[in-house]
Amino acid sequence: MKLIITEKPSVATEFAKALKLNTTRKNGYIESGEWIITWCVGHLVTMSYPEAYDEKLKLWSLDTLPFMPKEYKYELIPAVEKQFNVVQSLLQREDVEVIYNAGDSGREGEYIQRLVFMMAKPNPKAVIKRVWIDSQTEEEILRGIKEAKDLSYYDSLSDSAYLRAKEDYLIGINFSRLLTLIFGRRAAKELNQEKISISIGRVMTCVLGMVVSREREIRDFKKTKYYKIIGTFGDEKSNFKAEWKVQEKSRYFESPKLYNENGFLKEEDAKDLVSYLAGKDGVITELKKSKVKENAPLLFNLAEIQNECTNRFKLKPDQTLEIIQELYEKKLVTYPRTDARVLSTAIAKEIGKNLNGLYKSFNDEEIHGYIKKMVDEKYFTNLVKTKYVNDSKITDHYAIIPTGQGFENYDKLSDLNKEIYKLIVKRFIAIFYPAAEFNKLNVVCTVDTEEFNASQKVCTTIGYLEVLKNKNQEDEETDNMDILKNLKKGQKISVQQYELKEGETTPPTRYKSGTMILAMENAGKLIEDEELREQIKGAGIGTSATRAEIIKKLERINYININSKTQIITPTDIGEKIYDIVKNSIPDMLNPELTASWEKGLDMVAKKEIESPVFMEKLENYINSKFNKLVIRR
Repeated sequence: MKLIITEKPSVATEFAKALKLNTTRKNGYIESGEWIITWCVGHLVTMSYPEAYDEKLKLWSLDTLPFMPKEYKYELIPAVEKQFNVVQSLLQREDVEVIYNAGDSGREGEYIQRLVFMMAKPNPKAVIKRVWIDSQTEEEILRGIKEAKDLSYYDSLSDSAYLRAKEDYLIGINFSRLLTLIFGRRAAKELNQEKISISIGRVMTCVLGMVVSREREIRDFKKTKYYKIIGTFGDEKSNFKAEWKVQEKSRYFESPKLYNENGFLKEEDAKDLVSYLAGKDGVITELKKSKVKENAPLLFNLAEIQNECTNRFKLKPDQTLEIIQELYEKKLVTYPRTDARVLSTAIAKEIGKNLNGLYKSFNDEEIHGYIKKMVDEKYFTNLVKTKYVNDSKITDHYAIIPTGQGFENYDKLSDLNKEIYKLIVKRFIAIFYPAAEFNKLNVVCTVDTEEFNASQKVCTTIGYLEVLKNKNQEDEETDNMDILKNLKKGQKISVQQYELKEGETTPPTRYKSGTMILAMENAGKLIEDEELREQIKGAGIGTSATRAEIIKKLERINYININSKTQIITPTDIGEKIYDIVKNSIPDMLNPELTASWEKGLDMVAKKEIESPVFMEKLENYINSKFNKLVIRR
């Protein structure tokens, strides 16, 4: 017999369908012919609390800290013990010759199943293999079973998963107890509460720090007014506006009167310059014409689609993940918990299957039109040689794309889920379209020794923007282009008027739940520029599978608030108090770079670049050093 263990009942059903089995369920499993399929229901096994090691550890005391067991204990989760017993009985069946670990294809999925194997003690004669798939289409499931590797191939990933759990366990239990014992009573008094239990997490506390520090930047921000000068050049019928900007020949070069390169701190200083220039003509001293190309953005990974859905639909990241997970389980899209935004070479060579499926089976005129144009104009060429295909930027899975299948489930989706599916489809189709092209013109008009700058950018070839932007969207203003492009270098030009424009500095923006996901992915930096985001990627805070849950937990324990309409995140009074306590005791727990370095270490274990004992030694040394400093200070 061959036994498959999947992540949940719905996935087991898809495996049974792919294998053409009778899908009549028995008590927690499906059996047909030579196949048995069963499932987990999330975590079946968990790490034991300290009191399982010693009843005395149930009482929080500095005398028993830090708690770092030599051998870790695990136990069944009572609510799902019945299903564990089913899985265990199947794993131990003497007629089972091959066991397929078909858990979620990621670190957390590996951890869930390895815990089950550890506790259940499978038939020692059985060969255990790992099914690793990128979608739940029949073709991909059958490929995953056929190409399943020996379980040992994924041992380093399993090691990384165990270490991640131990790290979170040790940091959470030890630092939560330590800070509560030292600072909890005082914090409760300051917040007018009876008592406070301080909750600390390796990633969670770092994210809280990002929220609180941003909020305090905003509170401490002092607005600064400044004054810009805008000149109108030409005659009454044909003119353009240009903005003054300081440069080396300017009377105000390096002057303390300036706020920045194009603004004065005081209105009267700006008026003085206007008075000085009054009555003087200008000369066109510089004309720069250029053509600019803009390629379609990279494909969605989980962080990018979560941010997009926050902006468009005001969804929390965990809500978006739930929707993408549903699309995945209904075979419509590929694996959602991915950090990659590109495709593998192997997938790129077979991408025609996805496009053909969309064209033939997806009943949507807009999408049909985009694909038809792509084929008619022969856009679909040499994808492998583009930036959208890069094997070096893929770890477990490639980007989220439509499978081109599963349309029997599409009509059953909610309207919102359909919209999000189309977002993924459009982002996918856009990579086959040519770059958008723009004509760009920069003009410098000099009056006396002062320079005024004007620029204009006009789209000449819409390219991929046809897919990703509303067709009715208005172009950027083009009125100035006709005037500017007819100017000549050295041409004298009159000045119609000068006007002062008052500006004001603005504070940093608060995180939204979606932008927080991006900041977590990029080690605490909220980077708006897509290409720059890609350049610094590699060591984020948390993982694509855990970030949404971390934000959700911070809200659940009342350390942050998330506005349901805007998705803007603000800290609560308790959250700010916890931040202050951590900052004054273990400040590097708030450091995104440090938190990202721990995640990088786990990744190195998964890649066999360092051994597990090395990681554990560093972790234990870190905890011991923090305890020693805090207890001595106390």
